[in-house]
Amino acid sequence: MIKRILIGLAVLVLALVVAVAVGTLGTRSRQVVVPPLPVLAVDKDGAAASLGAAIRAKTISGLLDPAGVGKEFDALHAHLRQRYPLVHAKLEREVVAEHTLLYTWKGSDAAAKPIAIGPHQDVVPVAPGTDKLWKHPPFDGVVAGGEVWGRGAWDDKANLISQFEAIELLLKAGFQPRRTVYLILSHDEEVGGARGAGQVAALLRQRGVKLDFYLTEGLVVTQRILPGVTVPIALIGLAEKGHVSLRLSAEAPPGHSSMPPPAGQSAIGMLAAALARLDAQPMPGGIQGVANEMFAAVAPEISGFNRVALSNLWLFRPVVERMLARQPSTNALMRTTTALTIANAGNKENVLPGRADAVVNFRILPGDTVEGVLAHARRVVADERVKVEKLAEGGEASPVSSAASDGYRHIERAIREVFPGAVVAPGLMLAGTDAKHFVGLADQLYRFSPVRAGPAELSRPHGTDERLSVDNLAEMIRFYHRLLQLSAGHPTSP
Repeated sequence: MIKRILIGLAVLVLALVVAVAVGTLGTRSRQVVVPPLPVLAVDKDGAAASLGAAIRAKTISGLLDPAGVGKEFDALHAHLRQRYPLVHAKLEREVVAEHTLLYTWKGSDAAAKPIAIGPHQDVVPVAPGTDKLWKHPPFDGVVAGGEVWGRGAWDDKANLISQFEAIELLLKAGFQPRRTVYLILSHDEEVGGARGAGQVAALLRQRGVKLDFYLTEGLVVTQRILPGVTVPIALIGLAEKGHVSLRLSAEAPPGHSSMPPPAGQSAIGMLAAALARLDAQPMPGGIQGVANEMFAAVAPEISGFNRVALSNLWLFRPVVERMLARQPSTNALMRTTTALTIANAGNKENVLPGRADAVVNFRILPGDTVEGVLAHARRVVADERVKVEKLAEGGEASPVSSAASDGYRHIERAIREVFPGAVVAPGLMLAGTDAKHFVGLADQLYRFSPVRAGPAELSRPHGTDERLSVDNLAEMIRFYHRLLQLSAGHPTSP
């Protein structure tokens, strides 16, 4: 009997090993094979100087001096007219909501659905008191050490300048798009985009425009981000998370601190317990949706245990999910996240406050909803003494765009040709973009910035010493040049 059991276990283990081996070795690459593309000659120094000039225009979102910020946008627009004469001679230019620019590059085929690319002009402020921490002043647009320094060098003036450089090059070469291309330069993306991209989207709807796809800033060409993965991974954002903030409040009789109530009955005690429960019990998640698509594309391109595990999630899913949950960036791919961001109570050390308040911010995974988050929070708090309500309406997660559309394939091919060896995979955008304003207007919405970024570079956008290498700027120009050839050109375009 024991011998039969041991034989049965051995057969089971062997079958498991064979299944894992078949699952690993049978996972084929999903990467498009492309022939070598001649490296496009670009004016790197001129492009870097142009980006520096764009940075010197202090187009800061939310400035209190409307006249002052208006002059900064005017300065940026003047620079674009001077540096890119063909763009301004050949494309129709409209001003929307005072500072947003809409360029229309008419295509030769009126029946072909247009496409749109959407950089933004505005930048976030520099945190007060941190100016002196910068190696170069944040709005001087210095080009030094092979890099362009300053606020907006990465987010998002590099996309803007590289797109203009690419279009100017195409116009010089006599390129005529088959489909119409819209270039949308919003001026308030960093504060929601309602007056910029939002009004352009409304205008296009009014004109009966229907876009094939809209591409805006987003995920990047990551390097050394995933453990054990050495090849660059370019992630194309198919969707972005939603958001909602909830206010939690608790009230109790105020009094002297010398006579506190029993444990858990003070306003702070009730609120603290509720926050602890919310923090410890996030919404359920896992490798699903966009995350599942991403790992399915990446698995065949890596080696070692990571390939075995990602190729056989039917067996290793719990182990992989536990590993991913340990890192904030990968945990956020798998679930709606919970962040305790604000807490207020009391104003004197010897007085028990009568009220305690807190704000909890949730970033919502596609598939979850604002109302689902509210219901989850109330269920976890499970205390009628603690009021849970929405601080504002929030925003739902975006629809998930297709990774099989022509638009995705064109972006994928351009990446593979301009960034040789990069693995292309679908991704989820954790932050918000202007894409939300084009839901329903474009068949597909994509979020990608052709920027190389390792762990150290990911803190540059919105951070101190924001900068971009001149070589990377040249790659960005080549990417947009090739993307427009592929997506807006004729089938016989090179």
